[in-house]
Amino acid sequence: MTSGLFIARYTVRRRLLPLIDRKNIIMSSFSSTASKTTEFPVTSSIKTKLQNSFQPVHLEILNESHMHNVPLNSETHFKVVIVADKFGEVKTPIQRHRLVNSALAEELAGPVHALSIIAKTPQQWGKMVKEASGGGSVKIPPSPSCRGGDGSLPTRKS
Repeated sequence: MTSGLFIARYTVRRRLLPLIDRKNIIMSSFSSTASKTTEFPVTSSIKTKLQNSFQPVHLEILNESHMHNVPLNSETHFKVVIVADKFGEVKTPIQRHRLVNSALAEELAGPVHALSIIAKTPQQWGKMVKEASGGGSVKIPPSPSCRGGDGSLPTRKS
């Protein structure tokens, strides 16, 4: 089966914010047999919970499951880029990650094996935009390598 690209991107239009530099991040893949209307329930749940909890001005949910030994169309490994005023109340990245993890506790206890989080204030995001070369794209580092897992997931079938 051939694979294509899939990315869930949600940007609230309160502020004009640039998107991630797509050349420097691998996006999630899905089977070419999946239609564009295919629902991804875990991605949808993550989106809803983060929007309700943080009212983000920018939110990107990247399904990185294709980078791991899981079946096609899996929703087990994610990267979340979230920009929200609420992060101004908490200063350290670990505190911000705990807030996001708390909002997604159900997903982390179930289908989500790994979650990489980029959590910024609008001011921090704006600074990243200004510092970005080419004046518009923010370079987001790749997620850390997966260290395996407990072996409970079925192996990928190509």
